[in-house]
Amino acid sequence: MTNFLFSNPIRCKLKLVQKSQLISQTFRYFSTTQIRKHGDYEWQDPKSEDEVVNITYVLRDGTKQKIRGKIGDNILYLAHRYKIPLEGACEASLACSTCHVYVDPKNFDKLETPKDEEEDMLDLAPFLKSNSRLGCQIILNKELEGMELTLPQATRNFYIDGHVPEPH
Repeated sequence: MTNFLFSNPIRCKLKLVQKSQLISQTFRYFSTTQIRKHGDYEWQDPKSEDEVVNITYVLRDGTKQKIRGKIGDNILYLAHRYKIPLEGACEASLACSTCHVYVDPKNFDKLETPKDEEEDMLDLAPFLKSNSRLGCQIILNKELEGMELTLPQATRNFYIDGHVPEPH
């Protein structure tokens, strides 16, 4: 004996539509997880002066842009907030080297030791130097006050030349 629910195509389609709506409504409540909201912390201003970490980005043309970050900010997402052209094509998943930066020598040793995955991605970065790091792996803390990050002449991405992706 067949189940009437699945033998009738109209009823089956109706049940699938209802199930789809239920799933859609359920996921609406989960859309504020860390996975979906990555990078949002960097869009918030510091709550107090104790949290402030001042850094400087040196752009490709030599222009210096001073930024008021805060403890816990990710360098890549902070750059996106202030429209600094630090690409981050993989959105901090350690799958590219497009957020490659040079860290000033006085602050380079204050950073945590890079993971093997970061080292592997840096090997793919053009214009690699001994003070190269991936911006997505640098999290601000008070020790990094006054840090200067220089953008390299170019990055390597799989897009055609001249393409500038928008942060999500």
